[in-house]
Amino acid sequence: MRNPLSKTIESIKPSGIRKFFDIVNEMTDAISLGVGEPDFDTPWHIREEGIYSLEKGKTFYTSNAGLKELKVEICKYLNRKFDLNYDFNNEVFVTVGGSEAIDVALRVMIDPGDEVLIPEPCYVSYLPCVQLTYGVPVPIPLQEKNKFKLTKEELLANITDKTKVLVMPFPNNPTGGIMTREDLQEIVDVIIEKDIFVISDEIYSELTYGGKNHVSIASFPGMKERCIVINGFSKSYAMTGWRLGYAAGPEEIISQMIKVHQFAIMCAPTTSQYAAVEALKNGDHDVETMRKAYDQRRRFLLKEFERIGMKCFEPEGAFYMFPSIEKYGLSSEEFATRLLMEEKVAVVPGTAFGDSGEGFLRISYAYSIDNLKIAMERIEKFVKRLEAK
Repeated sequence: MRNPLSKTIESIKPSGIRKFFDIVNEMTDAISLGVGEPDFDTPWHIREEGIYSLEKGKTFYTSNAGLKELKVEICKYLNRKFDLNYDFNNEVFVTVGGSEAIDVALRVMIDPGDEVLIPEPCYVSYLPCVQLTYGVPVPIPLQEKNKFKLTKEELLANITDKTKVLVMPFPNNPTGGIMTREDLQEIVDVIIEKDIFVISDEIYSELTYGGKNHVSIASFPGMKERCIVINGFSKSYAMTGWRLGYAAGPEEIISQMIKVHQFAIMCAPTTSQYAAVEALKNGDHDVETMRKAYDQRRRFLLKEFERIGMKCFEPEGAFYMFPSIEKYGLSSEEFATRLLMEEKVAVVPGTAFGDSGEGFLRISYAYSIDNLKIAMERIEKFVKRLEAK
């Protein structure tokens, strides 16, 4: 019997995040700091709007591009938060999470052989999504000494005549790195000069710290027409299970994204869309409350890592720490596996986010302070044993 599977599919590795998540689910008394999921319930007024839509029988398909009311609110939100101006009718559409938007954007923009620049470490979906388009992923290793920012020099060194798209994953998962306006300006100049398109994943745009508000690369002159902005509701509104995101960009690209969405999905969940309208209209206070809680956890972990002698740069966005483990003489995979088996703490090896993540761990602080305290006590015990050998 012939192999029924695609060689491309077989060549793609499973997610390194899910591996540890699946193991910890089978363990008792384990603490997981591995999954990037808020521990907050979706705010009640948002849930209530979803419930109300069900009670009113609003359970039919929406238009392929999403509810008009939601697209209007998305445009208002992008304008007031990031100075972005889009036509709700032609330049925005609603997706099943930000992950679908990433996938569809790449599908409509990449031909076989086109190169896609991907700063690493980064979210696990970018590289396999490029492979599924038969494009060529080109990782750009980011440096801790640069606070895991993409520099002009790094970008220029990786551009070829086959380069078509640059993925901009900021605020960054897993490092917590951000790009300021000054950082972005140097990148923008190169993008325009080299005629490159950008997929800007801004799912963590509401989660920045130290007074450094997120700046969208699409807000720079000359960038809106060459940029797809991807965002959603999972991280900022604690709506992971509602599976709702969106993409905004030039009509010529968005219209083709909707075409793929029509055949693959039809429309995003109707109940989730009604809840999202409420989130955008009245959810700013909830976002700020959660952001302050994350910041408290961030500062707690930074002090704890300093206390136990683990080197960790200060993240300025998202809800992840990316401590270095190089001094312990273990690979990221070995460290994470032994920590889980010996101390029942699940973290993600840095290599789950690309080869340049070797020597690091991703630790999510989307968990309660109580869990973080217990986890850090266990991590301290583990590293002290390593240091004693």
